[in-house]
Amino acid sequence: MISNEMQDSCDDTCQGTEPTAAEIKEAMIDNDTAGALADLFRALSDPTRVKIIYALLHRELCVHDISTALDMGQSAVSHQLRYLRNLRIVKRRKAGKTVFYSLDDDHIEQIFVQTLQHMKHG
Repeated sequence: MISNEMQDSCDDTCQGTEPTAAEIKEAMIDNDTAGALADLFRALSDPTRVKIIYALLHRELCVHDISTALDMGQSAVSHQLRYLRNLRIVKRRKAGKTVFYSLDDDHIEQIFVQTLQHMKHG
């Protein structure tokens, strides 16, 4: 019986494509960059962190506001915010004893919005 499944290997006569594998290898991102990118996507793999980022798309929020919006305790939210801050996804600003969080830069917003659009597209 012949299978209609696509094989994940080249035919014995395959000579490769252009650019060559050597050229691709030469242009490959380094391990540190690949690791940092994987860390970013790992951060986006948690639904709570996704909700926090979504809430911060709209405006800067204090921990209390985020906790209320997510119906979670401030301690749990603070833990997630610390994780996101360590990856430079969010930044914080203190005003007296209140800590406000916002997205670190426009790139985070762009990545998040484009990913969300991709999910709705398909």
